[in-house]
Amino acid sequence: MSQLKVIVLAAGKGTRMRTDGSDAPKVMRLALGRPLLDYVLSSLPIENLSDAVVVVGYMKELVMEAFPECTFAVQDKQLGTGHAVMCAESALKGFDGDVLVCCGDTPLVKKETYKAIYEQHIKSGAHCTMLSGTSKEPLKGYGRVKRNPDGSFDKIVEERDCTPEEFNIREYNSGIFIFKAEYLFSSLKELKTDNAQGEYYLTDVPDIMKRKGLTVDICSREMGDELIGVNTPEQLKQVEEILSKR
Repeated sequence: MSQLKVIVLAAGKGTRMRTDGSDAPKVMRLALGRPLLDYVLSSLPIENLSDAVVVVGYMKELVMEAFPECTFAVQDKQLGTGHAVMCAESALKGFDGDVLVCCGDTPLVKKETYKAIYEQHIKSGAHCTMLSGTSKEPLKGYGRVKRNPDGSFDKIVEERDCTPEEFNIREYNSGIFIFKAEYLFSSLKELKTDNAQGEYYLTDVPDIMKRKGLTVDICSREMGDELIGVNTPEQLKQVEEILSKR
């Protein structure tokens, strides 16, 4: 397999988590006594945590002290997922391999799932491979993966930007991508903020790459509860219940 680095998005405050009075960063919230970020890092398909660039922001020192083996990048302002990845570019200067991007608040994604998207990415030789999760039930808050009639990638549409037709799509963006590094960072420079949140969306990068004539592949899996991210105390409780049964 080719050389792989990982960017983990972990800069968020987790404002909706604060009903319990704690002001800890979201990725440092505990599930069965372990920080959410710890679950993510332990499942990544890398041998050394120094190959993981963790993008921190809110209370960054707390995260950095807890995971000293990692490499860190700082996102001072929360301007979206695309902006977060931009902040990691200097930490990967000179690297020309593959970059996996994931979120630090998704502790249920299994190592075998990360391996599956990486293996498909290497086999296909794509410039970008995204991981999509299918679900029979509608899921709230997830971007939809829109395909062309031939089944190839069309674009990712954030839920808040969906048309009624797009809203009914049941193939969801997992938030996990692998890019060839040089094409990722060159495409990030073309991001715009003309969306409902006024942010730089990482999910716009595959469409930018496709318009450049680059190859965008989709690794689609029935992910089930692996898709659950932690944004609320209720989701944290749900994640703990699932982890306790594994």
